[in-house]
Amino acid sequence: MITINTKRLTLEPLGMKYLETVHEYASDIENTRYMIYLPNQTLGETIDFLQKADNEWMKSAPSFYEFALLFNNLHIGAISIERLNDSSWELGWIINKKYWKQGFAYEAAAALLDYSAKELNIKHFVAHCDSENIASYKTMEKLGMSRTAAYGGRKNKASEEERIEYKYELYV
Repeated sequence: MITINTKRLTLEPLGMKYLETVHEYASDIENTRYMIYLPNQTLGETIDFLQKADNEWMKSAPSFYEFALLFNNLHIGAISIERLNDSSWELGWIINKKYWKQGFAYEAAAALLDYSAKELNIKHFVAHCDSENIASYKTMEKLGMSRTAAYGGRKNKASEEERIEYKYELYV
């Protein structure tokens, strides 16, 4: 199993042992208002997701890596990379709203990008966000990612309206 340490955080495999804390932020409407697949409506949805994450960690070549973010041994969010094709991987994160505006998403993403480039030989990263999710796209820009597209058709789970989506990319 992979563990990545930063100045303030430990990134370790996300799985069922984090059920309660994942469900806290994954089912919170404010925490997930800009997310396509969240909020979770039931504990069962969170269980299904965490079982998939646990199962993926058991594979010799996972198609995605889901990490728990630990700050002072408290689970405060998650970050992931997911294979899009042979050369591109998508980066994404969620931070419990109790820990917003403290730089945790940037710190975790920078560490995961560095690890992924060096250890997994990934050279192309993609990230998407709702155009109104200023904190996410500012984090992407701080990571050195460039906005390469903006298009309609985004549908966040908690909203009926069609949204504008930004796409960011980074080549390392």
